[in-house]
Amino acid sequence: MAKISIPAANIEYDCTDDTIMRAATRAGLGFPYECNVGECGNCRFELLEGEVTYLRPNPPGVTERDAQRNRYLGCQALPKGDCKIKAPLRDHYKSKHLPQKTQGELIEAFDVTHDIREFRFRLSQPVKFLAGQYGLITAPGVEGARAYSMCNTGESGEQWHFQIRRVPNGAATTSLFDHLKIGDVVGLDGAFGMAYLREDAPRDILLLAGGSGLSPMVSIARAAAANPALAERKIHFIYGGRTARDVCGESFLKELPGFGERIHYYGAISMPDDPSSAGWSGRVGFVHDIAEQMFGENINQYEVYFAGPPLMSQSVMKMLIKGKVPATQMHFDQFY
Repeated sequence: MAKISIPAANIEYDCTDDTIMRAATRAGLGFPYECNVGECGNCRFELLEGEVTYLRPNPPGVTERDAQRNRYLGCQALPKGDCKIKAPLRDHYKSKHLPQKTQGELIEAFDVTHDIREFRFRLSQPVKFLAGQYGLITAPGVEGARAYSMCNTGESGEQWHFQIRRVPNGAATTSLFDHLKIGDVVGLDGAFGMAYLREDAPRDILLLAGGSGLSPMVSIARAAAANPALAERKIHFIYGGRTARDVCGESFLKELPGFGERIHYYGAISMPDDPSSAGWSGRVGFVHDIAEQMFGENINQYEVYFAGPPLMSQSVMKMLIKGKVPATQMHFDQFY
């Protein structure tokens, strides 16, 4: 067992068979992070004493400058023994439900679109999560975990459901889509993430999604619709796909009380000339453009949650900044 100490905060915690950042979150500390898989670089810390090795060799979130300054990624750094570190702890990153390592048995799987499938796992022990958070899945035969957001709500924590998009030639999604069978068991870890439903926010809700960003936005919509305290909040859900066959999500919202009244869904495509889009009569454009057209100068009156491919998220962010949406009203987890 390694002891990790943060002298500036007079804090010490245990780290056993875990990364420095994840062990910190399990100890209830607010260690900064986002992607959790070594790509975004938001979990950097300075190593003052001790040695670490990386869970993922040469993670892309590390720069040459980091190496020169003895900085490492907390989500990938495994201590070889006791360590002293410098890390900017923030209360914002503390988890309401402490992340746990567990296992999940696949009990159901079905296609949502031609390349998105919902996987439902029954956990070996209940682990609660907040709507919009994500978990790490270790798929059979695949080295390393991958981050995927849950689409159900986590009050009981007995099951975690994921809507996952197949990545062409992706090792993890190939394992999940092509080899995982009912009854198979995967490793799960979580929950993680900052883009969870803010139940105390007084504003209407705007959900923007593309690709497998569908999953956390469906989770938030479901939780908001079921919460009596949010009964007066309107929910607007925009989902963007390249072609008509990529558009999905409306069927999940139709199951919610208030659909068509306080809950509204809008599908959009960015490639209307594609043969598979023939007959499309919905909106045309990118998610950020559709949102700007629909809500204009009033967009800063909403609590905005978004998830999707990196380019979509970057475009949404620019649009929200242009629309003067305060940072405290923008909620997303940075993935690559």
